[in-house]
Amino acid sequence: MTSSWFALGAIAAGLGVVLGAFGAHALKSRLTPDLLAIFETGVRYQMYHALALLAVGWAATRWASPWVNTAGWTFTLGILVFSGSLYLLALTGARWWGALTPIGGLAFIFGWLSLLLAALRGSKLP
Repeated sequence: MTSSWFALGAIAAGLGVVLGAFGAHALKSRLTPDLLAIFETGVRYQMYHALALLAVGWAATRWASPWVNTAGWTFTLGILVFSGSLYLLALTGARWWGALTPIGGLAFIFGWLSLLLAALRGSKLP
């Protein structure tokens, strides 16, 4: 799974750059400032967690733990639900998409806790 997490992280980061440019150039004149800020928050958290997926790829080379893959899957879910719901909210103006955003946030939190558990259980303490 190591190369898969790196690949997924690279894809998510690349899409984050594309979406960030799209927001800055194509959406700036089309969205209200508050909706543009919502879109930008989605991009920012996508980029943070794209980097987290790269960290998961590295962690997979270091620790043989199911928690590593759990972190990767929950980061991926978080990107899809957290960032995806913010993109949809900003583009459609339908505020109900925001009800899904905390679910993605919980996935991010669980991903970081999973990565912590992988590190603690995988480390060789004296």
